[in-house]
Amino acid sequence: MSYSVGRVIDDAIAQKSIVGAEILVAKAGKVIYRRAAGHFDREAGIAMPENAIYRLASVTKPIVATTALAMMDKGLLKLSDRVDSYLPYFQPRLDDGAIAEITLHHLLTHTAGLAYGYPDDPAITTGLGNTDLDHEANLTLVARQKLLFKPGTAWSYSFAIDVLGAVLAKVHGGMLEDAVRAYVTGPLGMSETGFFVADRARLAPAYADDTHEPVPMEDTHVVIGENGDGVLFSPIRIFNEKAFQSGGAGMAGTPSDLLKLFEALRLGGQGILRPETVALATRNQIGDLPRDAKGQRFGYLSAIVDDPVAAETPSAIGTYNWGGVYGHSWLVDPENELVMLSVSNTALEGCTGKFPTNVRNAVYADFVQ
Repeated sequence: MSYSVGRVIDDAIAQKSIVGAEILVAKAGKVIYRRAAGHFDREAGIAMPENAIYRLASVTKPIVATTALAMMDKGLLKLSDRVDSYLPYFQPRLDDGAIAEITLHHLLTHTAGLAYGYPDDPAITTGLGNTDLDHEANLTLVARQKLLFKPGTAWSYSFAIDVLGAVLAKVHGGMLEDAVRAYVTGPLGMSETGFFVADRARLAPAYADDTHEPVPMEDTHVVIGENGDGVLFSPIRIFNEKAFQSGGAGMAGTPSDLLKLFEALRLGGQGILRPETVALATRNQIGDLPRDAKGQRFGYLSAIVDDPVAAETPSAIGTYNWGGVYGHSWLVDPENELVMLSVSNTALEGCTGKFPTNVRNAVYADFVQ
């Protein structure tokens, strides 16, 4: 049987918008579609293998957020806890000079008033750029920057999950990796996903959008998006043991491992979270605060579809979804018992371009009646 999702993949590769990708779709816990296509390493002529390792960028966020929620289930943290009760060096101030009351709820929902990028201080990295700074050194610099707004009064996608990662490392002890492994990746058997590369030979080379076709990323590479903003990438960061472990962007992993996480969440936590915690995490937690994405709200893990028509999506109400700027997109649709992963080696197209939208629409056309 010829699926339309296959044609979407073939067209993207033929048109040179994507170098290589893998699409993985599960319905009711069963993998119903899996295909790796295009090039893993275009210059070496190596085809994309199944289950390559990818730099995850913001696909790191639901893993780290799930870790935080699991620690809350154990009574180690509370949503209402102030960040500076764990990180006394992190005390951004309001316009009147008062210390902002930033809570873990604010971090998880991106309502803390933090930004994504601080051009006034080029020493600050927000997770993708290479650095030798640890959590405390980097976040001390961030704390000196002006907040975008008083915490809880607006929504802005931000560096917040990196701050959360520093909290988790402090509470658990050791590195952020230790907490993630203890509460999420270890219990789920996600042995090839973490702040490391399990097998360097399987790490997909990173490519960047360019005028005619994607180009191999350099060690430091800026990609300009459709809105004219530049995204700074440092593919070598994953190998730098001095760099703080970025809770918002620092992990690498495989599609098979990611499926384990999203299936566990779809099934109500499956041993890593309480069902009521999953229910809390996957419903609107920002009220009516404006977002630039129509028809979608935000929970503790990701965006949540609350109006499919406005969101221009075939996904059901309650679908939670997000992406990763290195070239990834994912969704969990509980009503349709569907999990979809679209991972690629091509930024930004694989995350914010037409490719993930076309793949999603084709998956629903093929597999959801």
